[in-house]
Amino acid sequence: MTFRTSPIPPGALTVGAVTFTVFAWASAFVSIRSAGSAYSPGALALGRLLAASVVLAVLLLVRRQGLPPREAWRGILVSGLVWFCGYTVALNWGERLVDAGTAALLVNTGPILMALLAARLLGEALPPRLLAGMAVSFGGAVVVGLSMSGDGGSTSVLGVVLCLLAAVAYATGVVAQKPALSYGTPLQITAYSCLTGAVVCLPFTGQLVSELPAAPLSATLNMVYLGVVPTALAFTTWTYALARMPAGKLGATTYAVPAVVVLMSWAFLGEVPAWLTLLGGVLCLAGVAVSRYGPRGPRKAVRDDRGVPAGRA
Repeated sequence: MTFRTSPIPPGALTVGAVTFTVFAWASAFVSIRSAGSAYSPGALALGRLLAASVVLAVLLLVRRQGLPPREAWRGILVSGLVWFCGYTVALNWGERLVDAGTAALLVNTGPILMALLAARLLGEALPPRLLAGMAVSFGGAVVVGLSMSGDGGSTSVLGVVLCLLAAVAYATGVVAQKPALSYGTPLQITAYSCLTGAVVCLPFTGQLVSELPAAPLSATLNMVYLGVVPTALAFTTWTYALARMPAGKLGATTYAVPAVVVLMSWAFLGEVPAWLTLLGGVLCLAGVAVSRYGPRGPRKAVRDDRGVPAGRA
């Protein structure tokens, strides 16, 4: 079977996918702030996943991609249950109990856990540059977190536990997705993981139905936006990049999210960051640059446009 190739170099497509994912996930923090004031954690997660599922279902029909192979379903089910459902509900709930800085700090342990899990379960290497870059970025995340945690912030043990659970769910979901991408396309893996998460969140239907009429239009629009852009589109570009990069190395790039959030809040919300926040953002970006830099070796395999090594059925 012959697949059409894109005129854009694969490396540029991967960089573009990562960049879009980072900016989309950064924008989600602003939307969650608005939608979370009107919707409970479970209802917000369900509404977000339902909106994303509609978009992804349409994309599946347009691209004429059916069910993924049987071998991909274990990763899809684990990712849908743990990441799409578990992470979303835990983070929505946790951010109600701890201040934004503490939440950001705890969730940013996710890429470190991801790299360790990928090394243990997938046999991925942990090169010194990756470890050094992640250490620098995590230090930047700590600085951002501390600068955002004012004296008026609130912290609870339950909130800390929920944010840590969100970080574990994030890392586990990514590592579960990686093997599945050897059998299905990024769109298939994302769509059916999202559908799985939506099904698991169905017990929150009553909350969503009761809260929807009273919610302001801005909160509902932000919930829909969370489903369409940071979930349906950004998770698809994420899986596209994950099919072409080690999970640990890709996870390190998400340390750019705190820096982008600071810049977007500055540009669009007029929230002028403190110098300590800016320093933390610079450290996050510097760590990503260190983890991404490395000597270019010969290309080991040629992939088709589905992200599957040539010769794999």
